Amino acid sequence: MSSKSFILTINAGSSSVKFALFRVGQTPERVFSGKIERIGLPDSALTVTDAASGRTEREQITAADHAACAGLLIERLERKMSAADIVAVGHRVVHGGPRYSEPQRVIPEVLAELSRLSPYDPEHLPSELGLIEAFGQKFPGLPQVACFDTAFHRDMPRVARLLPIPRRYEAEGLRRYGFHGLSYEFLLDELRRIGGAAADGRVILAHLGNGASMAAVRGGKSFDTTMGFTPAAGLPMSTRSGDLDPGIVAYLANTENMTVEQFHEMVNSRSGLLGVSETSSDVRDLLAREQNDPRAAEAIALFCYQAKKWLGAYAAALGGLDTLVFAGGIGENSPEVRARICEGLEFLGIELDSARNSANEAIISKASGPVAVRVIRTDEEIQIAKSAWKVMAAAIA
Repeated sequence: MSSKSFILTINAGSSSVKFALFRVGQTPERVFSGKIERIGLPDSALTVTDAASGRTEREQITAADHAACAGLLIERLERKMSAADIVAVGHRVVHGGPRYSEPQRVIPEVLAELSRLSPYDPEHLPSELGLIEAFGQKFPGLPQVACFDTAFHRDMPRVARLLPIPRRYEAEGLRRYGFHGLSYEFLLDELRRIGGAAADGRVILAHLGNGASMAAVRGGKSFDTTMGFTPAAGLPMSTRSGDLDPGIVAYLANTENMTVEQFHEMVNSRSGLLGVSETSSDVRDLLAREQNDPRAAEAIALFCYQAKKWLGAYAAALGGLDTLVFAGGIGENSPEVRARICEGLEFLGIELDSARNSANEAIISKASGPVAVRVIRTDEEIQIAKSAWKVMAAAIA
């Protein structure tokens, strides 16, 4: 394989697509990265940032759907390089179902199974599959690799995977899967690089962003995680509700004639921070408004309170705690939220150093504290590139 070989990574969200190009090597080297935002809206935009110079280009585009984004990406790529130099396209695929616990080369059988799984995650899977199919039609000989967010949690103990519903549904694939796996895999690898044996201890990884979850890790393997059958479970998030009393479904159906589709849309798109605050899904906005807006203050308080509860629960499940890692847009950039989550948890060994925390240092706990609290910037794209390269290298060997 030539030194000019590249891997393209695609990370599709419900209304955006992040992408990056990496030069193949022992450690993938980022060439450029970008994002298509506000897909399906009149003011869609595409930004591309060159990794070497840091220069960013932004342009208004028309992107009716995710399949249209594939065409735009292909066009921009062909301006910069020959498609023949791309070794593979690695895709983040949120749900692998019960069958896929490792990255997979996309072949017709895999594509058919993922299509069958679409009802598991209608927010993500259809758009992710649309991108895979669009690239396959344009470049039928170009290998594509599906990298699953659920794969990291494949080793969770059975008791952590079971749902307390009639057993027959387990045979249909209804169980707790967990998500944010690509982020967690990167964070654990990074912790192993900078912290050595700490990665094999009792670790809680907190990916707090637009989507928010936590994972309890012991011996380098997932032990439990807050998200369940779908990414809407667990912590309250920007627009997702997190865990709810299932009786709310029947109540709203009876009192408001709310349909299943309407309930699904509500808990995924109109709940969480947005639902409680009634103004914004962005923590930065809410922190700026909380002094004068009790709704904003309550939304932040609820988010931090629930995160604190999960920290305590996972410390109990792990039998103690050695390392806590904050990541994601909120976890990496909001000292206020980190401080509020950790406040009062000294009995668990969590003691923040306020100066380090305010400065967003790599280690924000007190030197004397028994639990190391770290901030690590996650990188799902490079994890996709590593996984895709591993699959391709195995195929060549």
